[in-house]
Amino acid sequence: MILVTGGAGYIGSHCVLGLLKQGKKVVIFDNLSTGNLETVKDLEKIAARGQLKFFKGDLKSSDDLKRLFKENEIDSVIHFAAYSSVEESTKEPYKYFQNNVSGTTNLLDAMVENNVKYIVYSSSAAVYGVPEKIPASENDLKAPINPYGMTKYTTETILKNYDKKFEIKSIALRYFNVIGADPDGLTGECHNPETHLVPRILKAMKEDNCKFSLFGTDYDTKDGTCIRDYVDVNDLICAHFLALEYLQKKNESDVFNVGTEKGYSVKEIFSACEKVTRKEISYEVCARRAGDPPILCSDTTKIKKILNWKPVFSLEQSILNAWNWECRN
Repeated sequence: MILVTGGAGYIGSHCVLGLLKQGKKVVIFDNLSTGNLETVKDLEKIAARGQLKFFKGDLKSSDDLKRLFKENEIDSVIHFAAYSSVEESTKEPYKYFQNNVSGTTNLLDAMVENNVKYIVYSSSAAVYGVPEKIPASENDLKAPINPYGMTKYTTETILKNYDKKFEIKSIALRYFNVIGADPDGLTGECHNPETHLVPRILKAMKEDNCKFSLFGTDYDTKDGTCIRDYVDVNDLICAHFLALEYLQKKNESDVFNVGTEKGYSVKEIFSACEKVTRKEISYEVCARRAGDPPILCSDTTKIKKILNWKPVFSLEQSILNAWNWECRN
């Protein structure tokens, strides 16, 4: 059985959906602080009998984790559960360290106690901070500029130590910006409040006379707005499955970037959303958000070579799936 922490959330639910389609047995562990119980119910509808279990619990609770592992025969972990807002992390750093770092350490301790040896970890391109070069590769300097990125890089270091001490093998996947939704509309991005760019734009497009807030037009980029590498959530989940397969076959820890090697500015994403939806929307310029680097783009040479992974979905396909999800929900 595969444990998916944060399986009621955006990326985690896509992972659970993919595992169910593969016939895998899954247990979701989620405290529902950002996850959605309705998503879990939708996943339960397509699961075979006995294929999916839901356990409401918190990584900060050792008792919850002890009961989780006692009641389920877990052989591997895919770990998404974390707070993920860069802006919020600058305002409440201790909240992020307690949940993202201490919570993961509790999870690893439970794995040690129950002899579970494999974990795929949801890391982030935020570990690079303002990269020393573009595109950023795995061996480049890690210098996060916000507490969220610090929690991710700290946890990567902890994973290395648990490998040395307890032989827990891990793969950390450093995501760049994740977009898109399930093409069949079963699950998509749903945060409250919403902080991610594409769903914020699409939500604004559904509302009449709504202005989109554009944070910062004075960055040192081609049009003054931040540039990011956008990877489709379905492509990202494929990377998780390949990572888990690699762990089970090679029994070696590693770290990989997951992106497309293409950078799009905020204004370019704005235009792409207008093209896909055939809607126009006005925007208002606001001050920069704290903790945002000007450019983040990936070098994915390593994951393509070692895991034989490559992105399939185009930017427009990703936005269209997200728009269809938004309209349905």
